[in-house]
Amino acid sequence: MVNEDALFYSRILTELTLSFHIIYATIGVGIPLMIMIAQWVGIKKNDEHYILLARRWTRGFVITVAVGVVTGTAIGLQLSLLWPNFMELAGNVIALPLFMETFAFFFEAIFLGIYLYTWDRFENQRKHLLLLIPVAIGASFSAVFITIVNAFMNAPQGFDIVDGQLININPILAMFNPAMPTKVAHVVVTAYMTSAFVLAAIAAFRLIKGSNHVYHKKALYLTMKLGLIFSIATAVIGDFSGKYLAEYQPEKLAAAEWHFETEENAPLILYGVLKNGEIKYAIKLPFALSVLAHSDPTAEVIGLDQFPEDEIPPLYIHYLFDIMVTIGMWMVVLSFVFWIGIKRGWPFVHTRWFRWLIVLGGPLSILAIEAGWWLAEVGRQPWVLRGLMRTADAATSSNQVDLMLVLFAGLYIILAIGTIVVLSRMFRKNPVERELEDREAEKGGVQT
Repeated sequence: MVNEDALFYSRILTELTLSFHIIYATIGVGIPLMIMIAQWVGIKKNDEHYILLARRWTRGFVITVAVGVVTGTAIGLQLSLLWPNFMELAGNVIALPLFMETFAFFFEAIFLGIYLYTWDRFENQRKHLLLLIPVAIGASFSAVFITIVNAFMNAPQGFDIVDGQLININPILAMFNPAMPTKVAHVVVTAYMTSAFVLAAIAAFRLIKGSNHVYHKKALYLTMKLGLIFSIATAVIGDFSGKYLAEYQPEKLAAAEWHFETEENAPLILYGVLKNGEIKYAIKLPFALSVLAHSDPTAEVIGLDQFPEDEIPPLYIHYLFDIMVTIGMWMVVLSFVFWIGIKRGWPFVHTRWFRWLIVLGGPLSILAIEAGWWLAEVGRQPWVLRGLMRTADAATSSNQVDLMLVLFAGLYIILAIGTIVVLSRMFRKNPVERELEDREAEKGGVQT
């Protein structure tokens, strides 16, 4: 017997936890690569500003890692408490990447600690840079392993169920499921993209607020250039994701695109609203859905008419798709215009209004990550394990989930406020100008 209240609050609490954690997880995956690139550029160009970039980014990164550990632990706890039936099945099949994710995090944390406390211990900065390689690898593979678990939920394989018993369990086959390549690639690359645009937003904001230091200009140029590269990569991987959905999860693609009837020459629906089952005020791109799904403008795309009504995902995921795609394309355009503007000497890329657009790009990128995550999770409904276990059958029957929701919401509010306060005080009390002066004074003292 399904406890409807427990199911409702379990879904709300899980969504809240994942939505909060994904911010820190995304930064945790992307920032180490940004730090490594900044320090490498600084060494290559013999430029102290880029070295300082890496140093200051690392200090802020450590704070987000600490909070990410708390929220990650909360997810592990909630999986067992809120979704016991799912964990009973999945725990026997897909536990290996869960273990490997923990190993990857410890691998990252150990070398991050060594990196932090050996800043001035290396005469050769290249040796210090080598410590960042395991940090970046560990951070990225944390995302890889945990995303493999999520991919398994979309394309479960590697086991058989006979008479209600699990047999023929193959963890490796479960890990390398059809959803794994596109889902892992999309999560990792969007983390790099979002981290670059968040750091660019910080640099642009400092320039707007009157700090016209070349340090911030270099930070802005580097991060916007990296943002452009990874945003283009995200668009390419998004195309592969569409083709995966067309073959393995056509109901998710059809719901996201409001594609109600199976047809050839299928148009892509952008924006619009549903009124009495009719799509109004939408932009229709002829043949685009057929191209997205099968790389053929005349290909047939399966519609929602091919699925039972109780297996069709909520249709509001169309709006999530619109948000994700619109922000993604906007960030490609914005970063490309900035890069070309710098190369061609266009003065408007240095104006306040354009820099405000870059500042806005930081939270917009986070919003795109959130929309994409909601699309992935809600688009799998009503399944927690597609085709095998419905979400309603996986949930707890406890009557205390509403209390858990209140307690965890309070925890996340405290963590969010604490993060903002600590980071703002950390950098307000130690502005880059002062730090550069102190480093010059240290060098002068050493030379004397």
